[in-house]
Amino acid sequence: MFMFLFLVVALAVVVAAVTLAVVGGGENAALPEAPAERLQDPLPADRPVNRADVEALRFPVAVRGYRMVDVDDALSRLSAEIAERDARIADLESALAGARAATMTSLRKPEEGEHQ
Repeated sequence: MFMFLFLVVALAVVVAAVTLAVVGGGENAALPEAPAERLQDPLPADRPVNRADVEALRFPVAVRGYRMVDVDDALSRLSAEIAERDARIADLESALAGARAATMTSLRKPEEGEHQ
């Protein structure tokens, strides 16, 4: 009988403690909304992205992984920069090929029937 009475009192204390914790100790104000966690280290907007920027890039963890908006923004920026660099490399390779062709033409020995 004593053990049953002790368990009832212990249960009442636990229920009262949980109720006070949930209600907030008598305060009527609701808890403020937590600010959404956003990407802290965005890619630089004032200069091209370099290797260190990509290595330092960290996405905040959300409920089911990463925030898709942050990842999509970063991937879009990286994609645009890679496309721009690929176009620049293609232009430079084309100019180099043209310069090599012009050099080879000017260094070519004249054939027997040609006059200089």
